[in-house]
Amino acid sequence: EAVRRVLLLGEGNFSFAASLCGAAGTHVVATCYESEEEVSGRGRAAESIRRLRERGAEVVFSVDCTKLKDYFLPEKREFDCIYFNFPHCGRKAGVVKNRELLAHFFHSSAEVLTEEGEVHVALCNGQGGTPADQPRREWHNSWQIVAVAAGAGFILSNVHAFKAETIHGYKCTGYRSQDKPFCVEGALNHIFTRSMPLPYFKPMICEIELESQKVSFQVPQVLVDKIDRGFLELNSNHPVRTIKEKLTAELSQAFPLQNIDYCLSLLHQGHLNGVCHSNIFWIILNPEETPSTEEMSNGLANAVLFSHVDFCRDTDKNGWVNVQEGCHISKQYYLRPSLLPYAQAIIQRGAFLPGTLHVLSGPVFRKCLITPYSMPVFHEMLFVCAVNRGTEKSCIQMLVNNIKTSIHSLHQTVSGFKLNINLQEEASFETTELNDFAAFESQLSRIQYFICMEIDASGSCEKGYCVGIIRTAHYELVSSELVVVFASLNLDLLAMLICGIPDWRMLWTSDTRFLRQFPRGKLRLFKSFSLYPPSYVHDVSFWIPDGEQFDEVAFHTIARRVSGEMVVSIQLIDCFQQSETGRKSLCYRLTFQSCDKALSRQEVAEMQLLFRKEIKQCLRVTLR
Repeated sequence: EAVRRVLLLGEGNFSFAASLCGAAGTHVVATCYESEEEVSGRGRAAESIRRLRERGAEVVFSVDCTKLKDYFLPEKREFDCIYFNFPHCGRKAGVVKNRELLAHFFHSSAEVLTEEGEVHVALCNGQGGTPADQPRREWHNSWQIVAVAAGAGFILSNVHAFKAETIHGYKCTGYRSQDKPFCVEGALNHIFTRSMPLPYFKPMICEIELESQKVSFQVPQVLVDKIDRGFLELNSNHPVRTIKEKLTAELSQAFPLQNIDYCLSLLHQGHLNGVCHSNIFWIILNPEETPSTEEMSNGLANAVLFSHVDFCRDTDKNGWVNVQEGCHISKQYYLRPSLLPYAQAIIQRGAFLPGTLHVLSGPVFRKCLITPYSMPVFHEMLFVCAVNRGTEKSCIQMLVNNIKTSIHSLHQTVSGFKLNINLQEEASFETTELNDFAAFESQLSRIQYFICMEIDASGSCEKGYCVGIIRTAHYELVSSELVVVFASLNLDLLAMLICGIPDWRMLWTSDTRFLRQFPRGKLRLFKSFSLYPPSYVHDVSFWIPDGEQFDEVAFHTIARRVSGEMVVSIQLIDCFQQSETGRKSLCYRLTFQSCDKALSRQEVAEMQLLFRKEIKQCLRVTLR
């Protein structure tokens, strides 16, 4: 079994190192900043150093924690755990100096830590600046440890009390660089791990078969990491697949059931009545030769025969796209925003069995404003059943009862919180309560019922969320009039609410620590591996073009694209109109925050500069 290598930094009297030394399978390397002569005069230091050496530990003096790789040969640089207890620049150094020390320390640690290693930093009460500190200091007066660590690619994965009294023989020392103790009551141990790097997405070409022809198209950049993840495939243990399988199994007990996922194309063509076209991801394609990788990297994809039409476009009076000169087009398509048109097409072709529950599922794509529960892509599950006129209400009731039973069963295996699921009629459902999923569905066709879900945590109900909708339609099929019942569920939103996942972006993370929490076929309460991620705020103000309606969805979609989904909030904080000219100015506040990766202040500043450049070019605004 491999020996676990542990590095301790900034030891005052080596009493902490001595308490760790001797653990089976652990090799300790204990260091301090001072020379051996300076340290030996401290109380009990000489005794601790002797014990360490007797037990086979290495003791190294005069080690600068900001230049760690200089002290170890390349083959001895890989440590599984690094401890730095109560770091301090010494004497009366303020928060800025100590932030700088931590920043250099984290960068240095990244050079000597294993990929799966941990960095433990103990700080006095309030210093860290996270909500774990009680009381919590104001951010500007703290060491801002999560932001400082993010600059070196680390995320805070755990935090717990530093209980000095439980560490045998430990005695803190070093108050204002003297051999004096300091108060460690309320101190916290912060445990950091490496983050996945921020992604850089190259242009991506997707090849599919459409109308018996092989065609290619450029994937919208904001969807590059989401277009083909296979979460619903047989070998997947993603929670959205688990929920889909449980729902299918439950409903198959009450209805004859048929899955028809195999025939669904990613692209759709034609009008979607009532749908705002700024909510659609438009695609231009032509069944001709795909550009080379070199052409793609040179940015030539926008001039070839197929590309993604995103923002730099004009629309006619009906909202349809007029493609810029230079693009040669055979047809206009868009990424499917709903599975409903596929179900309607199957019904109209007659490839449909009355009385059977047909099930369609797959990802759907919609441009939307940035909010915690608004997703530009999610997995829709659509149930379709044709019944005789007059029996549709009993069909709806049976369908909803089985869906409720299944969701309750799933939720009970995860948490003890009370779960409420109810059916609300369209007339009683306030439009202000619509989340993005329900709001878009309302554009497609009239909805009879909304399936709403709320979790009663600690005796107080959270806001209810619409997780599904039910609509009906009349069709003349097989010489008799039938009523077709459609029930649509947002599987991603269900997964978030059932498993306590606070951010939809976590469902799409590439960090393996997410899926490791969900063994095949099991749902559990999600435990975040990135605690208290730092957030950064930037404002942008601009004049909008005269006489033009500002496209807020496009504005939000550009923010998604340039930040790689790191913008979590966009708020309009000021609106001004010049009385003399009538020109209108808007000021928005953007909040950047990652849910699973380290995000530094510098990276956000670069995103903000790119965002300003893109809105100027694509929305023709004049920056202020």
